[in-house]
Amino acid sequence: MRYNRDEGKDDRKRRPVARHMDPYHRDRPALEDDERAEGVIEGRNAVSEALKAGRPIDKLYIAKGETDSTLAHLASRAKEAGAVVVEADRRKLDAMSVTGSHQGVVALAAVKEYVSVDEILSAAQERGETPFIIVCDEISDPHNLGAIIRTAEAAGAHGVIIPKRRSAGLTAVIEKTSAGAVEHLAVARVPNITAALTELKKAGLWIYGTASDGAKSLWETDLTGPAAIVIGSEGEGMSRLVRESCDFLVSIPMRGEVSSLNASASAAIVIYEALRQRATL
Repeated sequence: MRYNRDEGKDDRKRRPVARHMDPYHRDRPALEDDERAEGVIEGRNAVSEALKAGRPIDKLYIAKGETDSTLAHLASRAKEAGAVVVEADRRKLDAMSVTGSHQGVVALAAVKEYVSVDEILSAAQERGETPFIIVCDEISDPHNLGAIIRTAEAAGAHGVIIPKRRSAGLTAVIEKTSAGAVEHLAVARVPNITAALTELKKAGLWIYGTASDGAKSLWETDLTGPAAIVIGSEGEGMSRLVRESCDFLVSIPMRGEVSSLNASASAAIVIYEALRQRATL
């Protein structure tokens, strides 16, 4: 189903977007080691059996410089299953290992399967509601992503979109941090966020990016129509191409001395302002 982006929105114009990175969210760096012992599958046979059983794998780590054909075969099977495959230093694999015998391969199991962007749009249609989607642009801290998923589900969003690369995935840490909300919310993982935003625009959604230099204050922004809200990464905010793909850049009013908010805190403020507006319709 395609939604009319212009219905009742005559005052909405495409505005030029600044062409620089936006350090909007300031957080601690990604803590991938927090995933240690949580949904970890290690060893060649264990990973092979998990793939054979169809268990969702979020990410597969292969020892850097390893030329063993068995590992190459596991990497190929994991990619076919939709997992992200990365090379890692053996010291990282040692740190992630629970048994101390990873044999050059460690997998992080996903707590649920990912869906497509179309499935998220279909969920909104089935509920007879205007699409409301949260897009996370390289949120690498699993605690932040889990908190955003929890807020999105509580506010009735139809789904969350994350990128395959440079982003936390749906591991056990996410399930714990989201307080189980991930089990009730559709999450799509896409190769390219910019392409996903283009897809959403074609479906009739308006794209709202959060930025400290946004042209409009959140309180002055109409979020009642078909909408996708983009939350930038912890360190740099939205990437340049993602910024340029947004229809609107929205800023959160700040009155104190600090110049930024935690990514999940920013997301919660914007998501609940959207809920407040949409609840009055």
